[in-house]
Amino acid sequence: MRIFFLSFVLFFLLGMSMGELYSQKFFPYEYEKFQLNNGFTAYLMPVKGSGLVAYYSIVRTGSRDEYEPGRSGIAHFFEHMMFRGTKRFPGPVYDKMMTEMGADANAYTTDDLTAYHMVIPNTYLEKIMDLESDRFMNLSYNELEFKTEAGAVYGEYRKNRTNPFSVLMEELQNLAFDYHTYKHTTMGFEADIKNMPNLYDHSKNFFQHYYRPENVVLLIVGDFDVLSAKALIQKYYSSWTPGYIPPQIQTEPPQQVERFKEVKYEGKTLPILWVAYKGDAFQPNDQMLAACSLLGDLAFGENSAIYKKLVIDEQKVQFLANWFPINRDPKLLNIYCMIKDEKDITYVREEIDRTTEKFKNELVEPLALENIKKRVRYSFLMDLDTPDNIAGNLARFVAVTGGLEELDTYYQRIDSVTLEDIKAAANKYFQTVRRTTILLKGENE
Repeated sequence: MRIFFLSFVLFFLLGMSMGELYSQKFFPYEYEKFQLNNGFTAYLMPVKGSGLVAYYSIVRTGSRDEYEPGRSGIAHFFEHMMFRGTKRFPGPVYDKMMTEMGADANAYTTDDLTAYHMVIPNTYLEKIMDLESDRFMNLSYNELEFKTEAGAVYGEYRKNRTNPFSVLMEELQNLAFDYHTYKHTTMGFEADIKNMPNLYDHSKNFFQHYYRPENVVLLIVGDFDVLSAKALIQKYYSSWTPGYIPPQIQTEPPQQVERFKEVKYEGKTLPILWVAYKGDAFQPNDQMLAACSLLGDLAFGENSAIYKKLVIDEQKVQFLANWFPINRDPKLLNIYCMIKDEKDITYVREEIDRTTEKFKNELVEPLALENIKKRVRYSFLMDLDTPDNIAGNLARFVAVTGGLEELDTYYQRIDSVTLEDIKAAANKYFQTVRRTTILLKGENE
């Protein structure tokens, strides 16, 4: 089945010239938006031939929404509780039915969303819709179950602390933000997680506030009939009562001074240097954000001059990478590396600074810009090879923007980015006052 999808995308890409490609609709699959009177929205994307359906319930709530003091980590914790079942389908019954259907089901929580996803044979679409709509409307668990799961989540947090990157990210976000809820990671602060067993009533309120039809988007991709799916959505989701209450998130003021912290990791690791600049809230039609999405790879990607110097030629670092994600509110543009020898820390940090200054003062090579544009577009399209990958790659965009309508707009903006735009983006975002740096060292250092 993977060959079928790859062939389709390759035909789409290679069957026309670059000029034709850029002038036409970028996203290759048709879809239909279907919305109920209660505000529940579904995007239905038929992709025939596999016999499979990817079913994604995207809640537009993540750790970003945890604005109340002492309540960080509740979105991730609540993801666990969603598998406890309902009175109709208790957890063990739900799990048994999933196994019998051969459903590959899971979930994840991030800063801006919580996604419940599965892949099923298309013959079980109605049964899945019955199960999923029931738990989203009628989730049921008692206080003992809640406290049991709270212990498991704290165990997950402690396990994550054995990973130096988990420790680093917790320190980074806490240092970079003063007021916004991006200050804590998705797992939350340890003190809040330890107190989770006492938040049974709060968890019920969380469910009532955020798990509402206006705040959940259903994405169905694969081999199914759209008209039948719309009738099923009407049948199973129309009785869901609206009542979404937006979080009272405090705006983060502009950063006024560079921030730095050295972190000691209780374990063995090579030094990790993480440099982060404050970004902007994602807007698909924002030219600077489109340029910024290319800037990270141009400056610090595998084809960049600094990568060739530090990773390949001088072999000073184990790896060098960048991560410029899209977020609902301004978050962080990240450059990070693992340094092989502690004596090279200053040198590597200076090389990163020299690179950011170069992009602020010089135009990139035209061919480099065109190549990165092609790579961004091709890598996105070539990963649309199964219903699950299609839905999975769209989930964050849906959560951040609320839908799929502006996906083409975003890629059109990327295609229109100029050499001058890249330089302007570097000058806007690579400012010292917007920078937060973490240097993590292990016990062996």
